[in-house]
Amino acid sequence: MERPKNRFLAELAKGLGNQLDDEEILREYGSHIDEILMELECQDEDTVFELIVSRLGSPEEIVQLWKEEFSVTPSNMKWLFILLNILFFGGGSLLTLAHNLYQWEWLAVIWNHLTAIPTLIAFLYLFFWALLGYEIGKGFGHNGRGLLNKTFLLSLIPNLALMVLTVFEIIPHAWFAPLLTKTFIIACIIFTIILYPVSWIGYRWGRKASV
Repeated sequence: MERPKNRFLAELAKGLGNQLDDEEILREYGSHIDEILMELECQDEDTVFELIVSRLGSPEEIVQLWKEEFSVTPSNMKWLFILLNILFFGGGSLLTLAHNLYQWEWLAVIWNHLTAIPTLIAFLYLFFWALLGYEIGKGFGHNGRGLLNKTFLLSLIPNLALMVLTVFEIIPHAWFAPLLTKTFIIACIIFTIILYPVSWIGYRWGRKASV
C-alpha cells in the first residue's frame, strides 16, 4: 500500500520542483493519502493509485493549482485587508465625529442602535479577522504564514492608534458614551489579544481547504 503513495508523492514532487515549502506540501498530501489508505481494503496498487487520484486529483492537476496560487500577488491580498480594516475604523470614526458635532436625529438613531449591540459588533469584527486568515490560507497555502503575520501587524496599527488616543484622552471619552465603560475597555483589550489566534485558526482552516 506504500507504493501507490510513494508513486503519487514522487510525481507530485517532480512537478513542484523547487517551489517554496514543497516539503511541507508533500507532507500535507502524504497525510491525506494515509487517511485514504486507512479506508481502503483493496490491495491492487494500480487501483489504489487511481482511487487516490480520484480523491485528491492527479499530481499534474495539483501542481497546476499550486502554480496558479503562486501567481497571485501577496501584496494585493495584504493591502486589500489593510484597507478594509482602515475603512471600518474610518467609517466608525466619521460616525463618532458626526454624532458629536451635529445634532441630526437620524444619526442619533443609528448611534443608539449601534451602541446597544457592542458584543455583536465585536464578534462581527472577530469574524473579519478569521476571514482574513482563511482567505490567506486558502489563497497561498503553506506560503501564506509570512503574509498573514505582515498583514496582521499592519492591520493592527489603526486599532492600537485608537486605543492610545482614547487612553490618553486625546479623543474625549464623552464621544464614546455610553460605550466607554471599564467593562468595555477590558473587553476591547481581550478581543485585541485574541485577534491573532482567531486569524491563525482561520489561516489553518483555509490552508486545509486549499488541499
